[in-house]
Amino acid sequence: MTILKGGKGIYGASVGILMLDATFPRIPGDIGNALTWDFPVQYRLVRGASPDKIVRSDARELADLFIREAEDLVASGVDGITTNCGFLSLIQDQVAEAVQVPVATSSLMQVPMIQPLLPSSKRVGVITISKSTLTDEHLKAANVSLDTPVIGTEGGREFTSGILDSHPEIDFEACRLDMIDAGREMIEKHPDVGAIVLECTNMVPYAADVRKATGLPVYSIYSFISWFQSGLAPKRFPLELDDPLFL
Repeated sequence: MTILKGGKGIYGASVGILMLDATFPRIPGDIGNALTWDFPVQYRLVRGASPDKIVRSDARELADLFIREAEDLVASGVDGITTNCGFLSLIQDQVAEAVQVPVATSSLMQVPMIQPLLPSSKRVGVITISKSTLTDEHLKAANVSLDTPVIGTEGGREFTSGILDSHPEIDFEACRLDMIDAGREMIEKHPDVGAIVLECTNMVPYAADVRKATGLPVYSIYSFISWFQSGLAPKRFPLELDDPLFL
């Protein structure tokens, strides 16, 4: 007899994603496009939390909105929570304390994970959607060293303005060029950088372009949440004792 334990409303989607209140187009690779993921996810839109408010203001002022939707996701059956903005590192502790499941608010949390993988002469660099508003507090909340090299896309053609101002149409080729420019600027200004973390969850579609332009490993919310999911729902490998390899 096989007895299964209930208690959830929805099964098979371990990761819950808190989405900012925006309607710009999202291509595959973007955290908000469900085709990005190799596993099912659940989404909740946090009404009133626009990209502009989170990136250009203090996200902590809206923490209650995120906690409410996170609690709803947990009630729906998810086993872990993430968000679609790296600037939400500011509310990591608040959300984790409120929902009592693992929480990974920000791609920036990968920086201290990646640093030990590099030679002592190298360090991790960050590409962000808004260098001017990525403060020491955001970095501290993600346990990121304050001397971490940071390059922003604010001066680019499309990426920052298209997302933060929630344009109804976005030139994604211009965004790709902005990301390549940011990657090249990183290695030109900081030749000691040995790996790059993309702060913004909308940067994932261009990770391969940044990797090609810089020659460096590139980590993003996609790499982070794929790892996160692997712990929430570990893959089961069947043990075939009659396999010739075991004979």
